[in-house]
Parts: sequence; structure tokens; C-alpha cells
Amino acid sequence: MTSSHDMPPPPVPSPADEDFGLVDALAQLSFLVQNGLAEIAAQYDLSITQTRLLGILRDREPTMNQLGRHLGLDKSSITGLVDRAQRRGLVTRTVSAVDRRSYQVSITDAGRQLVEQVAARFAGQIERCVAPLPEADRKQLSQLATRIVTADAQVRGISLHHTPH
Repeated sequence: MTSSHDMPPPPVPSPADEDFGLVDALAQLSFLVQNGLAEIAAQYDLSITQTRLLGILRDREPTMNQLGRHLGLDKSSITGLVDRAQRRGLVTRTVSAVDRRSYQVSITDAGRQLVEQVAARFAGQIERCVAPLPEADRKQLSQLATRIVTADAQVRGISLHHTPH
């Protein structure tokens, strides 16, 4: 007969096998992504919102109202955000050719160069985060995230389609 101290300890579940549940897993993933982006953006004296602004402007020239919808900001907040970016020489604002009552916002060469640097570092960080996943899981994660983001954009009435320069 063996005593209890001769018994092997019960197996400890691997953290990789643990399931946090949908809400906690997505919340933790969101924190991981947001914190990483905030750290990188801060190194370039940018907030997450400023980084998102420049990211949006990389491939489109929205009006101020469209930018507000994309970023979930009211008119005064988007105006302040664009004003600060314009003072830094990262964006320009011009009267819209379609509606002379509104302004279109465009990224400058300096803004594009800055956001490309941030994006490259952020992409590297995301790659490190998903490195433990097999390629098929990475592809599935990308597809699922795209479906969620696309559905949300449709509900909010914003376009995720890129416009050519």
C-alpha cells in the first residue's frame, strides 16, 4: 500500500489549455493589444486616439464628421484632435469638394512616415503575441476579428473600405 505522500501530485492544467471564457478572453486580449499600442504610441508622443486617427488617414480622406464616427468622438473632440495633429504637421484640413460646409482631413508626408513607423512596431508586437499559435489558428483569428469589426462598422454606418490615393 502506498501512502498519500508517495502519490504524484495532481496534474496542473497548462495555461495554454485554460479557457477564460469569451468575455474574459476578449477583455484580456483587448488589454494586451491596447497596452501594447499605447506603449509604442507614447514613444512617438502620440495617444492611442491620435494613432488611430493617423491609421485611418493612411488610406482615406474622410470628412471631420466621418472621422468622428470612425473614432466615436463628438464634434468638439474630433476638432481638437485634428487641430493638435495639424499643429504637429501630421494632417491637413481642406474644404470638401463635395460639401463646402465640411472639411476633409488628409495625412501629410510627416504623418504618414510617423504612422508607418508606429504600425511596423505594432505589427511586430502582434506577431510576437500570436507566435504560439499555429498558422491555421492565426488565419482563423484574423477572419473572426474581421467579421466582428465589419459587423460593428455596418451597425455604426462607417465604411472600412480603403480609398485610392
